[in-house]
Amino acid sequence: MGSLLWALLVSASPAFARKPPAGFEAAAPLPAPVTPRAPDGSIFNASLGYSPLVSGSVARNVGDPVTILLVENTTTSKSAGSKTARDGGFSINPPTAGPLSFLDPNALKASGQSSFKGDGTATQTSAFSGTVGVTIAEVRANGTALVKGEKRLLLSQGQEWIQFSGIIRLADIDPQTNTVRSPQVADARMEYAGNGAIQRAGREGWLSRFFNMISPF
Repeated sequence: MGSLLWALLVSASPAFARKPPAGFEAAAPLPAPVTPRAPDGSIFNASLGYSPLVSGSVARNVGDPVTILLVENTTTSKSAGSKTARDGGFSINPPTAGPLSFLDPNALKASGQSSFKGDGTATQTSAFSGTVGVTIAEVRANGTALVKGEKRLLLSQGQEWIQFSGIIRLADIDPQTNTVRSPQVADARMEYAGNGAIQRAGREGWLSRFFNMISPF
């Protein structure tokens, strides 16, 4: 009896109500309520999931979902080198007789030399793979469409999210799986970021960044 009474008090008291973590509502928004269709006396309605016999269920309209296959592999390499050298000399032979005969010939000689050699090499390799779901935001007259989407994960140690946008050709959409490879996307913008304890542990401290900024070495 005591345990039942305690359970009733916990469920009824707002102080014991369990609240979702901050940011959970933004990560998983509730679906909008469905507006009932106004009666028009017709049985057929194209907006209720109608799929033509020719194109089937391929994404073609604004709001249709498309899956982007992230297959990005980039390798860049650059090297540069330069080398310069320069030599110069100057000398005067004084007369052996006359008022300037006391000058030492070795004291009137001068020479100079300079050289420089520099080398530079830069190499960068990056890989990005996975999938992200997007929706068609705009359909254009030339057969292309603007797609946008975001995937957000709320983990125990922080959040991670992937944002994607770009322009795809409707003809490149796979008719079976509604997928498009990321190399086929024009003006693609991909962003992968996160926050939390793990990301903070991998960053340099603010005091160390300050001394590195003012250090001349």
